[in-house]
Amino acid sequence: MSEIFKFGDWTVQNLVDQVDSGVIGLPDLQRPFVWPNTKVRDLFDSMYRGYPVGELMFWNVAAEEETRAISRDAARNAAHQIIDGQQRLTSLYAVIKGKPVRDADYRERSIVIAFNPFTHKFEVPSAAIMRSASWIQNLSEFFASPIPSRRQFIAKFEEANGPLDDEQKDTLETTLSHLYDLRNYLFKVVEILATATKETVADIFVRINSEGVSLKAYDFILTWLSVFWPEGRDEIEDFARASRITAERASELAERNVAWTPRNHFVKVDTGQIIRVLVAIGQNRAKLGDAYNALLARDRATGAVDLERQQGELGRLKSALPLVLKPLHWDEFIRCLPAVGFRSRRMVTSDTNLFSSYAIWLLGRTRYGVDLADLRVLIGRWFYMSQLTSRYTGSGETQLQKDLDRIEQLPAGASKKFENLLESVIASELTEDFWAYRMPDALISSSAALSPSYQCYLAALNVLDADLFMLAGKVREWMDPASTSVKGVEGHHLFPRKYQEAVLGATDVKRINQVANFAPTDWDTNIWISDRPPIEYWPALRLKRSMSDADLERQMYWHALPNSWEMLTYDEFLHQRRLLMSSVTRDAFRALSQESLVTTDQENTAAAAFADELDSGDVGELLDGGFLEVGDILVPSDPNSLVEGVILEDRVIQIGDQMYGSLNDAAYSVGVTNVPGLEFWVVDGGSEGRRPVRSDLSQDIAS
Repeated sequence: MSEIFKFGDWTVQNLVDQVDSGVIGLPDLQRPFVWPNTKVRDLFDSMYRGYPVGELMFWNVAAEEETRAISRDAARNAAHQIIDGQQRLTSLYAVIKGKPVRDADYRERSIVIAFNPFTHKFEVPSAAIMRSASWIQNLSEFFASPIPSRRQFIAKFEEANGPLDDEQKDTLETTLSHLYDLRNYLFKVVEILATATKETVADIFVRINSEGVSLKAYDFILTWLSVFWPEGRDEIEDFARASRITAERASELAERNVAWTPRNHFVKVDTGQIIRVLVAIGQNRAKLGDAYNALLARDRATGAVDLERQQGELGRLKSALPLVLKPLHWDEFIRCLPAVGFRSRRMVTSDTNLFSSYAIWLLGRTRYGVDLADLRVLIGRWFYMSQLTSRYTGSGETQLQKDLDRIEQLPAGASKKFENLLESVIASELTEDFWAYRMPDALISSSAALSPSYQCYLAALNVLDADLFMLAGKVREWMDPASTSVKGVEGHHLFPRKYQEAVLGATDVKRINQVANFAPTDWDTNIWISDRPPIEYWPALRLKRSMSDADLERQMYWHALPNSWEMLTYDEFLHQRRLLMSSVTRDAFRALSQESLVTTDQENTAAAAFADELDSGDVGELLDGGFLEVGDILVPSDPNSLVEGVILEDRVIQIGDQMYGSLNDAAYSVGVTNVPGLEFWVVDGGSEGRRPVRSDLSQDIAS
């Protein structure tokens, strides 16, 4: 194996200097920086104590290879690409050089680590540490200017605690010298030689990172692209990153005019999602494991690589990527969603449904030439059906592969056959039995935000141009994702919670919060109704709003209210209302046509500002604002979810053995992508009950 790799010793100082100069580069073989600050703290603590912290692995690339450097200021061409140890090397660079890093959400953040030379303890600084004279609050400043930092620290400490004697000064000097000497800590580095093939490098990476970390199939494909087609991987990552920012912000970052970004109301794009669409269009594959094996192009018997076949598979991806990332294609697909009543991210309960539908949209537009107006209606209905039936959740890859195989049988350019095929699938799924049985059963849920059926019912209200519960304002207007109202739409309990608890003796929160017990109205109406029983407030509300018989009839229809519903028992009310909610959804779906589409969202989706993204739920900001305290236990607002997190001193929420800096990231980690973290998480106060993280936030209709 001597011709493949060699060993070498590198000091920390040499590593960070070479990163800064661009000699060591960071290829896109791994994810962005994802370590919490506590893990960076532990790395420095282990080094300080002389403990081993693991090897690094570099690929000594040939001169013609290109790489992306960790340092934004470094040259693009690098002699060494880091294959294993990215998080450790990035941590060293960020702390010793004081440079920001880019996190998993493509945002820049600084890593600050403090050190107490009297206790020899490293820590992520809290407010108390930042006020203490016993701590060096920021190691980056210490490593940048060690002598001035020592003087300032001693002066500050003596001002607060009195003069140090000579022995104390000597001990302190020894400790600080030892701290500064971390620059000379030796890392063992395995260097893969430039003579190694790209197939070998990719294989080494996959083997290393499969140990202890569960990589997804798209990680393997991204690795392969990083080695064999880095330009394509760059385009994919740039698209994903740009979906998180407006064109104006992109222009600021690029220092040039950027006219468009993929940002939209519905999804922040991940690289893995683009890979899924890319292999569907380029390779006609839905199972990413199969797509990766096709890219490897290895003979199963001999293990030999078929280079011609490998280049053919790569060529298919190269041909498909411009179609997948084309701004016009993306914009026109996104317009399909508001056209069928969906207004914002929180209404989309599965990103897999969305991107699977995008793949089918691309096939209809590019391979079969379906008229754009017809395709918009068709794919809108397809997405609606997919969410309503959870078509691509669970065994999503298997189902998408079946759909791709069906479509592949059609001759290219056969637009009508494509349309007829999709319509036949829709009809086979949304049968009379579905509306009569399956959807009502699916509405037996206490989580409005996570219920695909309930969100489809809300979309139906938008298609039908429905008014809010006992109000003249439209549901779709109050669900505008660009709205920043302090008080917005609330999910009103038709059988109020306090009434159920006090009079009906209800104790099961899941039963009280059934989605069939909610109707969208404004906060003022909700307060006016308060905790009165339906038999009391319903006649009074009808009198208060003075609606005509026709208006009241429409209200009863839109909001699926059974006749004399206020007289029903709670269980019978829920049963009848679920049936009516399903009927309303069926009527709206059948009404969808080119002429009847909701067309209120034709603004530039890239430049829109969304209320549900105004606050990421940054844990540090919530601690500073007094909304959270260290030790708080956070649990989902949905009582069906059993996961819980705890707020740690290093300003993160810990779930299991993972740490997250924002409530959005924590919610995303448990599979929730359509509800802001501030709404998904609540504080578990034990005997005092649960409370919102921020009581000043209004509850949105979709939550």
